[in-house]
Amino acid sequence: MKYVSYWRDTATAFAGGHTGPVEGHYDVAVIGGGFTGLGAARQLAKAGAKVIVLEADQVGSGASGRNGGHLNNGLAHSYLAAKAELGTERAIALYKAFDDSIDTLERLIAEENIACDFRRCGKLKLASKTGHLDGIARNFEAIHREVDPDTALLSAADLTSEIGSPFHGGMLFKKSAMMHMGRFAAGLASAASRHGAVIVEQAAVTEQVQEAKGFRLTTAKGTVRAEQVLLATGATTPSAFSYFRRRIIAVGSFIIATRPLTVAEAASVLPGNRTYVNSMNIGNYFRLSPDNRLIFGGRARFSATSDQQSDAKSGAILQAAMLRMFPQLAGVAIDYCWGGLVDMTADRYPRAGRQDGLWYAMGYSGHGAQLSTHLGMIMADAMLGRADKNPMKDAGWPVVPGHFGKPWFLPLVGAYYKTLDWIR
Repeated sequence: MKYVSYWRDTATAFAGGHTGPVEGHYDVAVIGGGFTGLGAARQLAKAGAKVIVLEADQVGSGASGRNGGHLNNGLAHSYLAAKAELGTERAIALYKAFDDSIDTLERLIAEENIACDFRRCGKLKLASKTGHLDGIARNFEAIHREVDPDTALLSAADLTSEIGSPFHGGMLFKKSAMMHMGRFAAGLASAASRHGAVIVEQAAVTEQVQEAKGFRLTTAKGTVRAEQVLLATGATTPSAFSYFRRRIIAVGSFIIATRPLTVAEAASVLPGNRTYVNSMNIGNYFRLSPDNRLIFGGRARFSATSDQQSDAKSGAILQAAMLRMFPQLAGVAIDYCWGGLVDMTADRYPRAGRQDGLWYAMGYSGHGAQLSTHLGMIMADAMLGRADKNPMKDAGWPVVPGHFGKPWFLPLVGAYYKTLDWIR
């Protein structure tokens, strides 16, 4: 078993990074080389801006290269709850942004000729308990009527051709897709570089100072000045940006990948070959990889740590959950086990905008593989003075009470959700 991301281990790493010292003056500095930052950098560079991307590790090494490989349209929340919490207009705008994000990725991948196994497959939200189907059905009725007719409500009988495990029904989001995340990250970085963006890896930002005409950023490789800055760091936001650290909760998400399954094994597990998520609060998400592995993920443990020891514990929990769902995989080896940090907000809605002169986009809360590139491009357009299509513009973003960087309260949150799953 390898304790590395399957996506990064099976992709050719980006090799076009700047290798010299960090110096000079730029129109825009993008902090973070994940999908958000790279999508923004490409958009800015295409418009003629002088752009530098400062990445603390390697491009795609954070959540962009450590997720489940899903590109799901629709909200992670109940649409009805989003209307109540955000208001109807913003809930619809955010829902449509997720729809648009799939179209953006499909178009970008074609334009830049990125070989990343992109495929429209549809997503199934599965009812784990009988009572869960009622809530899914109510949500479906509102979504289908108001924002997304490309959806369907499936019965338990309908699911027999979709998944080799019993569920009580589910909702199909037909626009959803999947891709190979590592290949896309490398391809997007290469595209941004081709259009003129300077990408610097191993360049963590340790200090930021606002000056008369922009910002001075100190990194591990030197200092740059930029008229505008886009912060796209999510769960790994540096301590120099305390406003955002108090509003982002870093939560571990963990994933395993089996050995390649035979055709018969794959058909016995996921004959529908879509992306899937169940309806538990501490749920699981899963899909088949391009080489027919079952990629199976979930919270597993409420922890803000991802290292080999932590990932191994979570991997054992995930394997047990996988076998409860798919006992036909007993004896199938696990080839990969990895984890990563998800940038959660208290209400689990993303945030983007401008604060104290800094532009930002983050807080995807485990539902950002599709929206991040799209939102990065939206923020780039706003920085260029184009129409601002940010669906979360001017949304309030209160601090998380008692949170100053290390989420000490995660075990309590985990216990709460486990109790909800048990009683509901």
